[in-house]
Amino acid sequence: MLNPLKISLGTLAFAFTLIWSASCSAGDTAPDWLHAAAQDKLPEYPKDTVAVVLLDDQQVTVKDNGDIEVRHRYACKILRPEGRKNCSYAIVRFDNETKLSFFRAWTILPDGTQLEVKEKEAGEESLTSFELFSDVRAKYLKFPEANPGSVVGYEVVQRQRPQVFDEIWTFQDLVPVRKSRYTLQLPAGWEFTARWANHPEQPPVPNGSNQYVWEVTDSAPIELEPQMPAWTIVEGHMVLKFFPRDPAMRSKTTGSWNDIGQWYYGLIAPRRQSTPEIKQKVADLTSGISDPLEKIRALAAFSQRQIRYAAIEIGIGGHQPHAAGEVLAHRYGDCKDKATLLNTMLQEIGIDSYNVMISPERGLIRPGFPLLMFGHSIVAIRLPDSINSSELYAVVNDPKLGRLLFFDPTDEYTPLGYIPPNEQSNYALVVTPQGGELIGVPILAPARNRVLRTATLSLNSNGNLGGAVEELRWGGPAVQRRAQFLTVAPADRQKIIEGFLGNSLTNFSLTSASVGNLEKYDQAFTVQYKFAVDGYAKSAGNLLILRPRVVGAEGSSLLTGKERKYPIEFEEATLQSDVFDITLPAGYVVDELPKPVQAHCDYATYTSEVQVKDNILHYKRTYEITGVSVPTDKLPEVRDFFHQVAIAEKSSAVLRRTP
Repeated sequence: MLNPLKISLGTLAFAFTLIWSASCSAGDTAPDWLHAAAQDKLPEYPKDTVAVVLLDDQQVTVKDNGDIEVRHRYACKILRPEGRKNCSYAIVRFDNETKLSFFRAWTILPDGTQLEVKEKEAGEESLTSFELFSDVRAKYLKFPEANPGSVVGYEVVQRQRPQVFDEIWTFQDLVPVRKSRYTLQLPAGWEFTARWANHPEQPPVPNGSNQYVWEVTDSAPIELEPQMPAWTIVEGHMVLKFFPRDPAMRSKTTGSWNDIGQWYYGLIAPRRQSTPEIKQKVADLTSGISDPLEKIRALAAFSQRQIRYAAIEIGIGGHQPHAAGEVLAHRYGDCKDKATLLNTMLQEIGIDSYNVMISPERGLIRPGFPLLMFGHSIVAIRLPDSINSSELYAVVNDPKLGRLLFFDPTDEYTPLGYIPPNEQSNYALVVTPQGGELIGVPILAPARNRVLRTATLSLNSNGNLGGAVEELRWGGPAVQRRAQFLTVAPADRQKIIEGFLGNSLTNFSLTSASVGNLEKYDQAFTVQYKFAVDGYAKSAGNLLILRPRVVGAEGSSLLTGKERKYPIEFEEATLQSDVFDITLPAGYVVDELPKPVQAHCDYATYTSEVQVKDNILHYKRTYEITGVSVPTDKLPEVRDFFHQVAIAEKSSAVLRRTP
């Protein structure tokens, strides 16, 4: 994919936390295109608009040898002081396969004064922090006097040598965009295809020999909302693919999912060669194990937890894994390295498996848009007929490839049989020697992501509450909570429980806590704790008023306040239950109990019930998420659902003191 040069206000805010200033020259230096953008008459914008992109212009020239030159011109007007933090820098990414030939930035002040900053005054930073090494870097120029009323702009020219001829043109931002333009110049004999998303399709305007122009005006800003889909899912964009006239270069054009798979298999096949060291390691890990599934489990656990995550990505290394033998020898690798090593080890026990490309952002990959935009690599294990898959939940029965068990060797907390939430309800490209097969990865059933919370509590006549709670977690909730406990120091683990209790209680003290199966990833994760809370039940004359829902809240504020523009993405389907028994104080009888609640929408259900028997208040609650993607036309019913849940969770029981 072509290196993206577009720099939006949102991405300009990324952390250059150093103090840096450049000298600038004043004079009549700003180019004509920036003057023209600055003089454009703007429509009326809402008063809280912090800035507006006046022009976002990309001119892409494809050379016959496959090199591509991109000229990017960008202009923005700052309207409010808040616009400064996002519009302070011009930034361009580059690596060993790209070269900058021009980079300048300008500011036009409200009084017409023009200031210029040249490339020689640019700062430079690495853009990677979690990887061991990458050649991706950024140059940046600080816009001088970037204040309300000023117009800032930059121009950059970059020559690229892409691995594949894919391009994405986006034309929305966090602020309004007055004009976006994309110009494509192709060599004679080259062809292209274009597909649009989140915007009506529009044909290009021919502009000379093999030159095509697209223009979009007055694009609305993208508003960030909690639990919204990935940015690329909602922003307007066009996907372009270039087709060279030279058949020898056609391998760089991925016109179909199968093409992408063939291209990627050519990169990974040489890396999946076994070595004597791999053979020996497999023998050691599976020694004494006869069950094929347990052998797979042993190799999967090794790749997850004994190969440290670290990446060395230079050039094609962003796509091609290192050799499996190197990964084993060094004991580190990134997601594609870990997947390649595991696949190679599985070969040694006679199990077929495949490298799989998947996006960590659900919904980013769409069947009708073949594009190398995955960002993550996992494994699909072809299960032999002898293996019972009833307790392996991440299994897909594919008519061509058979029973495939998806597994993520990078996620060290998700055991074999499960798959991380963001990879569910997603599309994955399974790479085989024949090419690529796009397969839908299903969402795990709610019962596979389970929380069961039980409590035995007692209330005294002063309203003080105390007792013990046990939580059992399976699937996604177990992974999440286990990761919380394992990534903090043992001395700080109590704070996790205190933080949970603090969401529901005040004036409480945690008196004891323990966890079970912390590092037994295949088993349910358990947490036991005891607490006491003063004044939990409120006194009103001869009455005590208490909330039966003591801890844990399932209500949501997602749909309160301003009307949403975008769908909701729940993390995963889940089933969560609470069973609380509260012994009531002697001398009190029930005066009033909350009514049973049954709330339902197409994506979730909720029930709660309160009963009293033998002076014990029994509270039961069940909350189930059945669908993870809620379209905008279904938001009203989900809003009503959560409103009912919130009311139910705030309801109180009333106890009356007997004479």
